Amino acid sequence: MEAETCGTAAVYVSEVLRALGNALQAPPTVWFKESSQKNLRSRDFLVPRGALRKSFPDGEVPAELILTLLSLDAPDLPPLRQCLQCDAGLVVQLDRPALFYRVLRDFAPYLKPLPSADHGQDIVILNCAPLHSAKSLDALRLSHLRAALLADHLAEVLTLNGKHVYPVPAVPSKEVEEFLSQLGISWPSSGDTSLVEETVSSFKDFLRDCVQNAGDGNHTQSPDEIRVQLKTSAEKHNLTLEGYAPNLDFFLVSEDDLRHVARLQRSVQDLVQTSPCTVLHIISCEEEFHQQKLDLLWRLMVPSSRDVTQKHLICGPVKVLNSTAPPSSSQYFQLRKSQMLEASVMKYGESVKGDSWDEIITSLTSAAVKFELMATPHRSQVNLNLEDGNITTKGTKSGAFVMYNCARLATMFDSYNDAASEGIYPEFPPAGDLSYSSLREEGEWLLLFNYIMMFPEALSQAAQMSAPSPGIRVTANTEAVCKFLVGLSMDFSCYYNRVHILGEPLPHLFSQMFARLRLMKGVQSVLHSALKTLHITPLTQI
Repeated sequence: MEAETCGTAAVYVSEVLRALGNALQAPPTVWFKESSQKNLRSRDFLVPRGALRKSFPDGEVPAELILTLLSLDAPDLPPLRQCLQCDAGLVVQLDRPALFYRVLRDFAPYLKPLPSADHGQDIVILNCAPLHSAKSLDALRLSHLRAALLADHLAEVLTLNGKHVYPVPAVPSKEVEEFLSQLGISWPSSGDTSLVEETVSSFKDFLRDCVQNAGDGNHTQSPDEIRVQLKTSAEKHNLTLEGYAPNLDFFLVSEDDLRHVARLQRSVQDLVQTSPCTVLHIISCEEEFHQQKLDLLWRLMVPSSRDVTQKHLICGPVKVLNSTAPPSSSQYFQLRKSQMLEASVMKYGESVKGDSWDEIITSLTSAAVKFELMATPHRSQVNLNLEDGNITTKGTKSGAFVMYNCARLATMFDSYNDAASEGIYPEFPPAGDLSYSSLREEGEWLLLFNYIMMFPEALSQAAQMSAPSPGIRVTANTEAVCKFLVGLSMDFSCYYNRVHILGEPLPHLFSQMFARLRLMKGVQSVLHSALKTLHITPLTQI
């Protein structure tokens, strides 16, 4: 029955909202997708009464328009069960069994970002600015680690959304490279230093000639620094300074500064052909002013770089509470790892030892650190309470909580497979042969409608850049995937604690059990796909 009323195309919530808006002869923004468990008991979409009054006299929608909504028929639209007016406004409820069937029969389309109308494959050079100076592990501050984690995540979600992403720079230190690798950060580890040094040498010659021609050689400067009049030179070359700090003036350019710019220039020369190119600088807030100088210096030294779009994504500070001497990134990781080990010993006893447990503790710590530094919007300050390990090891908003739920799902499927191999349960039927009409629990619709169906929207949102004001700054939704995972884990945990998924091995119960297992497989696939964008390996046992 479900198959007969169900289309085959993927159902994207944003497209449903657009179609409902068109049918109502109103913009899609008048419709709201419900997400709370309370409201989802009676409706899936709503136009509030206040919004209706703007389009219809007395807020009453004509009956023929409601009939039009109920009869909507398009490949990418789900069937509607009811559409009616109530005190809240105009409400729509979907044909839920049909939608369960349509989504769970093949949920592969829901593990990718929304299809994009933009078929261009832009090049993004992702410049993690703090890594240029990370010559030792002690030099990698917490704000630097935050920037590196965000850059790594952005590289993944931009690639998923069709961009060609090239990370810069190569990590300059072996110990920093090993530390970042422990956290799952995938960043280049080598580069052509000879070509970079050649470019640095040519930059030096260019700047010395400029200083000499400008008559600015009388100022005292060290042998390794060149004094450049940034603002004067920019005005001379008609370079726009909109969005830059107003006090950009003189810049004592060091060799490290020139090396930073040289790496960017080599990347552009090596990679850019005919596609548009954007250089996205990921910067900790304390180094924003310096990066603006480097940005402008590059444009002054290399005229062709003025055709390259440069944007700055600023990461807020990381503040350690009740501490006068903040730890380095490595010390912070080791502290969280010791707290995670202590919490695991308290929960599981003396069995917590050996290589396998060390791998589990390291994996949990990596996830916890990433959520702690990434679940806050990038422009906001992150506050770390290093004295309270419970926030990291036990909180429902922690990476460890997400990982524990991955392990619960893996254990459940292992239990089913073991029972099936012993003949206790039958083999799993094809997803298209299952009946989903037995999925009536509130938590089941919540997991499908708020998470499996919304994951493409979350992936697309995570890659969106916006400019809050004219100039060079951009913001991104770098926290979107972490928040999505936390919400999914909390709602899954509530459902898992309330519903016995693997039921008694009785034939009349198998239909519901298989439908629930298929839903759980969708949840697991979304969890794994989301964690992959953070380079976190899901936990399979605990």
